[in-house]
Amino acid sequence: MGAVRLVSHGDKTLSGGKQSAGILLYRDRDGFIEVFLVHPGGPFWAKKDLGAWSIPKGEFSDEDPLAAALREFEEEVGFQPEGPFTELPSVRQAAGKTVFCWSAEGDLDPSGLRSNTFTMEWPPRSGRIQEFPEVDRAAWFGIEEAKAKINKAQAAFLDALSALLSGSDP
Repeated sequence: MGAVRLVSHGDKTLSGGKQSAGILLYRDRDGFIEVFLVHPGGPFWAKKDLGAWSIPKGEFSDEDPLAAALREFEEEVGFQPEGPFTELPSVRQAAGKTVFCWSAEGDLDPSGLRSNTFTMEWPPRSGRIQEFPEVDRAAWFGIEEAKAKINKAQAAFLDALSALLSGSDP
């Protein structure tokens, strides 16, 4: 896994750094585990695929991390997952952001995606403000395919989920 650093939620060094929280939704299809991932919207991500996908997540500061994860999931997907939620080890992404994650079993149709939006000047220095979905698509992937699609640091969530579901140590 290389430079991925697993951190504890109780790690005091997290204060002051950027933090995100998200939900890794999974389902069992006749013994084959699939995970639900989202692709970021906007022009920077439009032509990126491998390594660009993510768990539905978002930044938070003075909020309970699980509450933030649930809020962000609903904002990005338009669906509220139900528990129980199992906390997975957090990861620190390459840019230094710590991502907290909970897994939950569930199912939803990606074609029903309803994401919130953001605005930005596009093209750069054009003076033209455009609106883009925060998430432009979502899909279910088997664990191995998901490892190729997901942000490299977040692949640790897939390993932790696999370990959890198989009853072994992550």
